[in-house]
Amino acid sequence: MIARMSDTDDATSDSSDTPTLRERRIAAWRAAPRVLARLGFLAPLRERLALLEAAGGVYDLDETSDIYGGGVVEALEKRVAGLLGTEAAAFFPTGTMAQQVALRCWAGRTGTPAVALHPLSHPEVYERNAFSQVSGLRPVRMTNEPRLPTATEVRDFEEPFGALMLELPLRDAGFVLPTWEELTEVVDAARERDAVVHFDGARLWECTEHFGRPLAEIAGLADSVYVSFYKSLDAFGGAALAGPSSLIEEARAWRHRYGGNVFQQFPTALSALIGLERELPRLPSYVRHASVVAAALREGLEAGGLPWFRVHPEVPHTYDFQVWLPYDADVVAEVAIRAAEETGTVLFANHWDPKGPGLSFTEVYVRSAGLEWTAEDVRAAAVEFARRLLRA
Repeated sequence: MIARMSDTDDATSDSSDTPTLRERRIAAWRAAPRVLARLGFLAPLRERLALLEAAGGVYDLDETSDIYGGGVVEALEKRVAGLLGTEAAAFFPTGTMAQQVALRCWAGRTGTPAVALHPLSHPEVYERNAFSQVSGLRPVRMTNEPRLPTATEVRDFEEPFGALMLELPLRDAGFVLPTWEELTEVVDAARERDAVVHFDGARLWECTEHFGRPLAEIAGLADSVYVSFYKSLDAFGGAALAGPSSLIEEARAWRHRYGGNVFQQFPTALSALIGLERELPRLPSYVRHASVVAAALREGLEAGGLPWFRVHPEVPHTYDFQVWLPYDADVVAEVAIRAAEETGTVLFANHWDPKGPGLSFTEVYVRSAGLEWTAEDVRAAAVEFARRLLRA
């Protein structure tokens, strides 16, 4: 999920009258004239509701509303299937549910509950062991390296598995992707073992620039694909599972059993259709500009005098990337927030995660607001931040 900014692990204050770091960070981000990304989920409710003013441009609002699917939800499902080149797609309220259902269905077909995945993948990090506790699946970890598994690792893995799950991009490793050749080789290696391939494509929408391939060609490598509507497209929520018609029909039955057959979903479905219309065509430009931002950020931090830092990947694979600094998380967070409050320019809008003694990292997001920043703008903001941090 993209929502590290909404995490609640910032230090809380001793007095309820004193704002927390998170509250200060969000307040500074909302008030700042210059930010690299305006993330909808942190906007005021009035602003979020205003998104639906464009609904009439993506769907006939005189049509009957959805009831347990159909209507605008069915229109969204068909749109997703068309974009991904699959036979069918099913709407899900969450990606967690969509992926559990997909892999449960595949386990029934392959005859094994073992799912090979990366230990940094979403189910392993964020879902409280849902695969094993809820769905009867058995995750097996293929590599501990901060990258997707290689074809050799897939081919030589020491135990059988029925499905290989690949998160594209692998968010917690730095939003990293393999090359197109590496990805096709990994898929071929899984096929050699008679395993199915499932893409955790929550951010698959963002991958076309890196791979140099259209969405349908990327999705066509896998047996099934999950995509999110809020992480890239700024919708209210929701997800879709896409794949063969027989799989999707079974997935609809399991969606009902899991409590995901919601009575009406038209606000979320409309916001997803708006995202597909508005945001999807813009994503490649965000990816290209993220490379400009990352390079200028490195130059600015160095010019500002920081003796050590890392921008990872050096050339972002999508429009999100990590920045690592040799400081305690609370120290660098305070400097970043104070800089935003005092300058009205937000370079680091996200919270900082501690990763060891005197080491922390944050995620940097580049969206439409970031396109207004030149390389010199980024360098200047990075120099200012570095000098403030050195004085802290």
